[in-house]
Amino acid sequence: MSVQWSDTTPIYLQLKERVIAMMLDGVLKPGDALPSVRQVAADFQLNPITVSRAYQELADEDLVEKRRGLGMYVTDGATHKLLKSEREHFLREEWPAVLKRIERLGLQIEELLYANQPGNKELKQ
Repeated sequence: MSVQWSDTTPIYLQLKERVIAMMLDGVLKPGDALPSVRQVAADFQLNPITVSRAYQELADEDLVEKRRGLGMYVTDGATHKLLKSEREHFLREEWPAVLKRIERLGLQIEELLYANQPGNKELKQ
């Protein structure tokens, strides 16, 4: 399995974000087991310590829990907690820049709402 890792962010953080994305996308649901540290390390050709660090951060944030002898499992409130924090982050950090760009380009709400609708091949000028 080949994955492109960014040089600008530590790999353990990128791995953590991949797991978070899987939770938000419903690939990993509450109660699901995460793949073992050894399995992830082998699949992505990573040092097991790197995988353990990503998993530990998820555990520190109560998104996963360690079950002795069984592995790591997604906690019951993980999806709700993630949605709340990701929404707050988007509104606080990302939305202001998006809004500035929309204003700079002079886009109207109708253009934004219907730009990617099926059958709409062109934006109105």
